[in-house]
Amino acid sequence: MKSMLALLIAVFFLLPGAWAKSDETFRKLEVLSKVLSYVEANYVEDVSNSKLLDGAIKGLLNDLDPHTVYMPPDSYREMKVDTKGEFGGLGIEVSMKDDNLIVVAPIEDTPAARAGVKAGDQIVKIDGLSTKGMSLLDAVKKMRGPNGSKIVLTLLREGQTAPFDVSMRRETIQLKSVSSELIEKSYGYFRIKAFQEKTARELTRDYDRLLKQAGGTFKGVILDLRNNPGGLLDQAIRVADEFLDAGAIVSTIGRKGAFQEVEMAHKEGTRPYSPLITLVNEGSASASEIVAGALQDHGRSVILGTQTFGKGSVQTIIDLDDGSGLKLTIAHYYTPKGRSIQAKGITPDIVVSAVPPPQPDDANFVREKDLKGHFETPRPVQKEEPEKPKGKKTTELDLEGDIQLKRALEYLKTWEVFRTTVAAQGLKS
Repeated sequence: MKSMLALLIAVFFLLPGAWAKSDETFRKLEVLSKVLSYVEANYVEDVSNSKLLDGAIKGLLNDLDPHTVYMPPDSYREMKVDTKGEFGGLGIEVSMKDDNLIVVAPIEDTPAARAGVKAGDQIVKIDGLSTKGMSLLDAVKKMRGPNGSKIVLTLLREGQTAPFDVSMRRETIQLKSVSSELIEKSYGYFRIKAFQEKTARELTRDYDRLLKQAGGTFKGVILDLRNNPGGLLDQAIRVADEFLDAGAIVSTIGRKGAFQEVEMAHKEGTRPYSPLITLVNEGSASASEIVAGALQDHGRSVILGTQTFGKGSVQTIIDLDDGSGLKLTIAHYYTPKGRSIQAKGITPDIVVSAVPPPQPDDANFVREKDLKGHFETPRPVQKEEPEKPKGKKTTELDLEGDIQLKRALEYLKTWEVFRTTVAAQGLKS
C-alpha cells in the first residue's frame, strides 16, 4: 500500500497546476491512502488493489456530469463495439434517473422489443440481482452476453402495482442505423436509430435508392430522429450536411472558451431541395438534437413532434494505458444561431404528441435535466441570422397509429398542394 501512495503522489506532481494546489491535494491523497490501507487490512473479505483503485477513479468522476465516466477495459471494449453497430445482448437503450435504471427505448426487432419491454420501464433486477446502486456501465455489462444465453429482467411499470419478470435470450444485435421506405411512390421516409460509424453512408445509399424509385424527385422527405439517443458527432455533422449547402452546422466551445470549433456545411454533395420534415420526441438526444437544431436554425426543415431530451455537451474518448477508457465532457455545443439545448432540448415548430402523450411529471419520464449532476443551460452565443434557402396504403409504416408520422405526411401533401397552386396561378397571370 505504501507503493500505491508513492504512485499517487508521483502522478499528482505530474498533473498540470499541481503545485498551485499541492497542500490541499496532498492531504486528500494521504486520506485516500489511509482509506485504502484500512480496507486492505480490515475489510471482511479480500479485495484486490485493482478493484479498489477502479472504484476510486469512478468515485472521482461521480460528482461530475452524468456523461463523464470511467470505463474499465471490458466496458470500454463494449462501448467501442456499440459504435460499430454490432453487439451481443438484448437491444435496449437505458439511462439512470434518481439512481434507478430506466428504459429509454427498446430497439426494434430485438429480444427486448419482442418481449414487450417498454420505454419508461424501471429495471429493478437483472437475473435476480438488484440494480439499486448499480452503475449504468455495470448494468449494461450484465445485460450483455453470449448469443443464446438466457436472462431475466425484473421490471416495474407505470400503472402496475408490483414488479414482474421478463425472460429473454440474448442475440447478436446487428444494428442497421438507417431504415427507409418510399411512401405513396413520392415521399421519402428515413429513420436514423443512432449515429454509428456507417450512418451517413447508409443514409446516402438509401436516399439514392429511394430517389431512383421515385423517378428522380421527392415530393417531400421525412427524417425520423425519434428515440435516437445520439452517438458519433462526426456522423451527425455529415447527415446535416446532406441537407445544408452552406453555413454552420454546430459550434463547440470548451472550458472558459479555451477553444472553439465550428463545423460548416458544404455545397458539394448537398441533396436537391425537397420539402423536409424532421420528427423528434423526448427520446431524441445529443447528436440527433444537433441535426434537428441545425436544420431548424437554417429554416431547412420543419421540426415536428415533442420536446427533445436536452443533452448539449460534447464528450471525447480517451484511451488509457491498461485498455480502459475515459469518456470526458470537454465542451458545450451550440446550434447555428448560438442556442444551447442543454437541459432544455429542441422545441418543435409543430408540437404533436404521440398517443398517449408522455407526461413531464411522470416518474419514468427522463430528460437530460432529470439526470444527476447535469449541466445547467449555458448562455446563448450570439450568431448572425443565417439565410434561409429558397425555395391507397403502399407502406409498411403505421400511418394511422403513428400520429406524428401521419401528421408529417399530411403537412407534406399540403405543401405540395400550395406549391402546385402557386405555380398554376403564376402561369395564369
